[in-house]
Amino acid sequence: MLARRNAVLVLMGVELMLNAVNINLVAFDAAFRDVLHGGQTLALFTIVIAAAEIGLALAIVLLVFRTHGHIDLDRLRDLADRDLPADATASPDAEDAR
Repeated sequence: MLARRNAVLVLMGVELMLNAVNINLVAFDAAFRDVLHGGQTLALFTIVIAAAEIGLALAIVLLVFRTHGHIDLDRLRDLADRDLPADATASPDAEDAR
């Protein structure tokens, strides 16, 4: 199945895109012979952001797997609350207090 999505595979795709950005930043820095090495500096910031992102994302994936037993994104999307009627949002305890 080509349309099957797994949270870990999505995270791997995001990391590949961030690494592609790093390669481009360093390549353009070398090509233009930047004195301040701005491309390398931005690549370093991107690496730090990617490390923080993957740490937090893997923690969320592990929590979802422990609670639901799967990490299929399409099945998780089906669990979302959508288009609740206005009456359903009121808690039943609020009516008892009246």
